[in-house]
Amino acid sequence: MADAGIYLGRGTADSQLLLSTANRHGMIAGATGTGKTATLRVLAEGFSRAGVPVFAPDIKGDLAGLCMPAEPKPFIAERLGKIGNPPWSPEGHPVVFWDLYGELGHPLRATVSEMGPTLLARMLQLNDTQEGVLNIVFRIADEQGLLLVDLKDLRAVLVNVGENADKYTLSYGNITAASVGAIQRALLTLENQGGDMFFGEPALDLNDLLFTDEHGRGAIHVLAAEKLFGNPKLYATFLLWMLSELFEQMPEVGDVDKPKLVFFFDEAHLLFDDAPKALVDKVEQVVRLIRSKGVGVYFISQSPLDVPDEVLGQLGNKVQHALRAFTPKDRKSVRAVADNFRENPAFSAADAVQELAVGEALVSTLDAKGIPSVVDRVLVVPPTGRMGAITPEERAGVMKLSPLKGVYDETVDAVTAYEILRERAAAAPEEPSRRGSGRKAQRRTWGEPPAPRPAPRASNRQTLAETATKSAVRSIASSLGRALVRGVLGSLLKR
Repeated sequence: MADAGIYLGRGTADSQLLLSTANRHGMIAGATGTGKTATLRVLAEGFSRAGVPVFAPDIKGDLAGLCMPAEPKPFIAERLGKIGNPPWSPEGHPVVFWDLYGELGHPLRATVSEMGPTLLARMLQLNDTQEGVLNIVFRIADEQGLLLVDLKDLRAVLVNVGENADKYTLSYGNITAASVGAIQRALLTLENQGGDMFFGEPALDLNDLLFTDEHGRGAIHVLAAEKLFGNPKLYATFLLWMLSELFEQMPEVGDVDKPKLVFFFDEAHLLFDDAPKALVDKVEQVVRLIRSKGVGVYFISQSPLDVPDEVLGQLGNKVQHALRAFTPKDRKSVRAVADNFRENPAFSAADAVQELAVGEALVSTLDAKGIPSVVDRVLVVPPTGRMGAITPEERAGVMKLSPLKGVYDETVDAVTAYEILRERAAAAPEEPSRRGSGRKAQRRTWGEPPAPRPAPRASNRQTLAETATKSAVRSIASSLGRALVRGVLGSLLKR
């Protein structure tokens, strides 16, 4: 790594990514097996050495090897020789493991309230009508001081809303048993896929991502995503939630010498598959504005065309590994990819991108003034961490020394919506049924005496758009209240 940048490799000259422009985001693209993951590792290692924390999902299980030194192999020596034998030595890096399921790392949780109705509806694949009912449920929970932490809280409020649909319909709109039932079925499916383990407390504190080790190296936070990737909607929605949390909570810092955090979004196309235009617009807005908070976002996918033009236009640093053109559609994609680079008169980018060997890439990065460099054909330096998986014993050893050991490992079950509604049901007097033959309704019992009711905790959520459009949110906040602007996109997504 140079004093002001991360060394990437050698082309017609040395290639590096400047730290001062690293928060202007980037893209790593290429066909399967062409070296995208190795490039991601090189960047992650470089940021860590520079004292910049990194967050990256590990879909194939091989990013975990960053915690162990690389094993010197003939192909590494050959690659280094072709590059010009730059300074290189195997080393392990400060890695913190996370896992939504709590199996391969610290449990990573959020509350239902933090997720918000818009992102939760996308995760559950609800239609517009069902999403509308979910918004009503969140509104009612806010107004009644019912804190939504985990899925049992949400289920309890859904039951309450369904049983009192006639009461709420006049104030909030039509609430049908069919919609409530559809949401409950979707929640059951999510639970069966293990998604319920994501919701709970203690929820992630973003400050726990922003630390360095005793040597000043930034922590590399690796999310075990092999199992999570089996549910693409949950995977994409979770990463989008994290991006939104960073946007909402990180302070404005303006131009900085190096990023405060770098966020890698692997398999980025999943974020945009079947996404409504309003969602794409808001993601584009976040990507454009989050750089002023010192956060760099790097998308990884097979082709830059997997990312909408509105977002792609915000990505200043580009590393393009080989693409294969077997069909007319492929050849059209190759030409479009080549057009994303600043032309180099020495070669054709469209031809070169089809000829690149494994570990080679077309690279264009921003200079100190933010101007894209002329595209160069670069042989990427090998990563210094192990290129492969680690053993369970090695993972356990890293977990044992984790600075976050014990902080998130035990679930906290506080008094929330489920307990409050259970108390109300146990204390409620018998009342005549409002429906049917006039029989008295049975008092609902929950199997144990009611717990003392604490003072309700207020939601502290805001929207992604609140920071970007303060005047609009002030208007919304005064007329609708905070309940309608909770979550990454909030109700503005529909506007």
